Amino acid sequence: MTTDNTGTPGASGTPGASVLDVDIDALQGGSADLGQYAGRAVLVVNVASKCGLTPQYAGLERLHERYAARGFTVLGVPCNQFMGQEPGSSEEIAEFCSATYGVTFPMTEKVDVNGDGRHALYERLTGFADGEGHSGDIRWNFEKFLIGRDGAVVARFSPQTEPDSAEVVSAIEAHLG
Repeated sequence: MTTDNTGTPGASGTPGASVLDVDIDALQGGSADLGQYAGRAVLVVNVASKCGLTPQYAGLERLHERYAARGFTVLGVPCNQFMGQEPGSSEEIAEFCSATYGVTFPMTEKVDVNGDGRHALYERLTGFADGEGHSGDIRWNFEKFLIGRDGAVVARFSPQTEPDSAEVVSAIEAHLG
């Protein structure tokens, strides 16, 4: 089961703080403009191309296609912090995702999700606990955060939770219009 964010402060220190005002670049350059997702539900996922969990790209794309018209998007955030499993350039990552999994959902620049160089986006996300009570550092590639229409984190899912699992799908559906 997912955990709601009532009274759970994020790393920003404010319960329910929006992640949509964080500055992050798009994979192909320029701003990713997270503010464009205001009013939409967003599943933020740290992704990698050379991981045992990489086939989750297919499930993420299915979610994106299934719910896009209802105000939902997946946002992929490449990260190379877990055994160097995302070593490619922005162009290589984009080509791999498109050619191998037909990915059409937006992707950001490659960032660090843990440690001293943790990106501001993950500073806000990691304060939220998943259904098992885990908060803090990202455990592995493909950890998932559902952002509600107001920009607040509403659910966190472990890397092993498949994108099209009943748990993820029901959380998404609960936050769509």
